[in-house]
Amino acid sequence: MENERIAELFEGLGPVSIRKLFGGKGIYFDGVIVAIVLRGELLLKADAESMTDFAEAGCTQWTYTGSRHGKLVSMPYWSIPDSAFDDPDEMAVWARRAYEAGLRAGK
Repeated sequence: MENERIAELFEGLGPVSIRKLFGGKGIYFDGVIVAIVLRGELLLKADAESMTDFAEAGCTQWTYTGSRHGKLVSMPYWSIPDSAFDDPDEMAVWARRAYEAGLRAGK
């Protein structure tokens, strides 16, 4: 995903900075990580307070199988509802949730 498209998607939240992260990109707002791009997919940060909203919207959580122990590892990043990609107001709501999750995480 191109940086210009990322910036456009987050316009409703405000100006974001984009940095290389784990072979992908980290998206930050006001110094707080709010999303990542991994393998071309944009994923928003969530936590215990917001993950129900993501699940109810049909989003999927980023998981992977740990190479050392073979167990499923769940990460605090979720896909974005398809409708938010074409609706700036809806995307702003999801971006705000991700920012609030980042603030609660203290990172």
